[in-house]
Amino acid sequence: MRTKRTNPKPLEYYLSLVYAVTVYREAEGGYVAVIKDLPGCMTQGETPDEFMSNIEDARRLWIETAYEFSDEIPLPSDMLVMPS
Repeated sequence: MRTKRTNPKPLEYYLSLVYAVTVYREAEGGYVAVIKDLPGCMTQGETPDEFMSNIEDARRLWIETAYEFSDEIPLPSDMLVMPS
């Protein structure tokens, strides 16, 4: 049985999108990074380099998993949508 894809564009399109990252400093040390446009996409790290690497991995895995299961992938909220 063939399923209808919720995401009409190729995976590479979604992977190329740029999402805003919100960073919170933890009281006990380290950082938490969240991509609010991708529900549940978050990570942590002890240094800025670590959390930036981790959030990039989390973003990529979030998008790949959503695409594989034909879940909707939200566009970045600050992305200008032009009429077609």
